[in-house]
This record gives sequence, structure tokens and C-alpha cells, in this order.
Amino acid sequence: MSSAVDEGPRPGGRPSGAPTIYDIARLADVDPSTVSRALNRPGRVNAKTVERIMAAAEQLRFRVNPIARALPTGRTRTLAVLVADITNPVVFGIIRGAAQEAAAHDYTLLIAESEESGEREATAARRLLHSADGLILATTRLDDAAIRALAREKPLVTINRDVGGAVVGVLPDLAAGVGAAVEHLVALGHRVIGYLPGPATSWISERRREAIEEAVRARDAEVVVFGHTAPTREGGAAAVDALVRSPATAVIGYNDLMMLGVLAAGAERGLDVPGDLSLIGFDDIFGSDFTTPPLTTVRMPLLEAGRRAVRTLLTSENTGELLPTELVLRASTGPRT
Repeated sequence: MSSAVDEGPRPGGRPSGAPTIYDIARLADVDPSTVSRALNRPGRVNAKTVERIMAAAEQLRFRVNPIARALPTGRTRTLAVLVADITNPVVFGIIRGAAQEAAAHDYTLLIAESEESGEREATAARRLLHSADGLILATTRLDDAAIRALAREKPLVTINRDVGGAVVGVLPDLAAGVGAAVEHLVALGHRVIGYLPGPATSWISERRREAIEEAVRARDAEVVVFGHTAPTREGGAAAVDALVRSPATAVIGYNDLMMLGVLAAGAERGLDVPGDLSLIGFDDIFGSDFTTPPLTTVRMPLLEAGRRAVRTLLTSENTGELLPTELVLRASTGPRT
């Protein structure tokens, strides 16, 4: 029978530097099998004996091997978060929130990156199935079928993605933040509002487009949707010419990072923001208020998204409550001129 602790060499075997359950057994004057039960299933051993064994383990500075522990229990006490781009500041908050919640439950967080590749994400997810107790797909580029297949093998939660069925998603209330953003622009006199989308494989990019179109048309304005764009500063910079040529006097971008690229490239071309073009981003990432002008954005509670994903993964409880979004007003939006 497999032991959940690293037993080390038995008496007479080649000694190692680390203490083993046999060392603990000698010090506590019990059988090694009793030590194994006390460390793995303390409820099956007399309380006083467990106390003596634990004191001996502490004296010897014995540490349980987490890989060995996973053998009989099937649990590693690790969770995995997969992200599309680890350099995107939007994932910082998600990872921090997930790590804090995982630690509160005595779990460790593993992080993997796909570099915006669904193929790489699928490969990483398959490998992590064997070393983590659950998966969080934070910015997934996988299709619904692939996500459902993973969820059949291990507990899985998505962020910013609704797959439906047995897969639970942590989702934002887009209507609130988008509605406030569009209302703000219309009040400033903008009648043609653009949307700069992210990757074609991004589910949340399409939901943001739908929310913007609905909000714009509800206010008797027009919407222009540009081509799919890499969700990076470089992607935003590459879209500047298309934005300037369009009839839109205000543009909402898929994320802050892209709009920071628009700001930088636009400044090089002499574009006046917000005089020539008002800009709004998404997520309120770190640094979005460091620019000139600082970026107006739709804020999502990223820390809470990470925390809620871990809580859902570990407890299987989800109220279905949407994460609140809100408009953060800064100087990148102004009256139509």
C-alpha cells in the first residue's frame, strides 16, 4: 500500500540526509506503520500517540512529501491557473486574488501561460490535470468542447467565459459598466462610437461588442466595429490609422493595454486625445492612470475574480452573481469637437 509520506530508505538501507518515518518511529517508540497512519489519517490513531509522533516529527524537522501524499489520496493541494499572456497586467490581479484565496485554504497555485495559443493552452491544461486538483482558465482561448472535455476530468472554473452546462464561469456585469461608458460619451456629444475588439478567439471580446452595440443603439447613436486586434500595446498601436480614418469620434477598446498603445502611437502622429478622439479602455489595469492623458476605463474587480474562481473550485458553490463593473472617469474622454 502506498504511503502518503516520503518514507525514505528502510533500516539497513543507504542513509539520506532527510529524516524518514523510521527515524520518527524510533524517537516516538512506535511502529513505522503507525507513523504513516498518524501523518496521513490521524483520526485512525490514538490522540496521545499522534501528539507524540508529531512532536518527534517536529524535533526531527520532518516534512511531508506533497507528491507522495498525492499517491493514496489523489490530491496534491495545488490549483492551476492558465492565462493567455502573463505579461498583460490584467492577469496580475486575477493571479494575486487566486493565490490569496488558495493560501487561505492551504493550497498552492501553479501558473501556466499559452502566449495566446489555444493549442499551447490545451497542451498545458492536459499536463496540469495530473499535477493539480483543479484548473482555472482565466483568459482562455479554447473552444467550448475542449473546455467541457477538461471539466469532465478535473474541477474547472472559467473567468470571463460562459460555457454553460456543468462548467461554472466567473462573469462580469457588462451592462452596468458599458452602459455608463456609452452614456458618458453620448452626453459629451459623441454620435458615432467605435469598438476595437480583441482576438477572434476571445469570448469576452464578443460579449463586450454586443453590450456596446446594444447600449449605443439604445441611445440613438451609431456604432463602428473595427477588425480583431492583438490584445497588446502593439496591437492597439497598429490600429491607430483605422481609428483615425473612421467616422467615430470616440472609441472603446477591448482592454486597457490596447488603448495605451493607441495613446502612444497616436501621440507620435499628432493625434489629440481627447480633442480629436476620445478613448475608453477595459479592466483598469495598473498603469492605466500613468499616461498622458490618463485613460478612462471600465473597471472590473480582478482580485475578486481570482478569489471567487478559487472559492468556486474548492467548494463547488457559485451564486451566479455577476461581478460589478464601473466606469472610471479620467482625462482621455472629452466633448466632441
